[in-house]
Amino acid sequence: MASIFSKIIQGEIPSYKIAENEQFYAFLDVFPLVHGHTLVVPKIETDYIFDLSEQELKEILLFAQPIAKAIEKAFPCKRCGMSVIGLEVPHAHIHLVPINSADDLNFTRPKLKPTQEELKSAQNAILSILA
Repeated sequence: MASIFSKIIQGEIPSYKIAENEQFYAFLDVFPLVHGHTLVVPKIETDYIFDLSEQELKEILLFAQPIAKAIEKAFPCKRCGMSVIGLEVPHAHIHLVPINSADDLNFTRPKLKPTQEELKSAQNAILSILA
């Protein structure tokens, strides 16, 4: 059975796309820790990030780099933090999160429930810098 991320990549579930290439897809987390929280996933469904090949691991970080820099410019933060947890969805993914402290990457905190307008605004803020 396809993961929710595979369904998003295939367009079966709508998303707020940030970037895409042949190998990877980046989109806003709809239940973010903070506004701008973005997920980067490989298009090939792989459960565990360290099961990706050495080349794929390099390439996912290179794909994420300009997105992280855009997030830093689009949202007031000290930097864009990165986290790999891998427990909530059986599809490898990286969280890119605007942070001001290490606690901003605390995934046990309640998630936001942004409106569609807030998600679209966050998407546009990042895309305007990536363009």
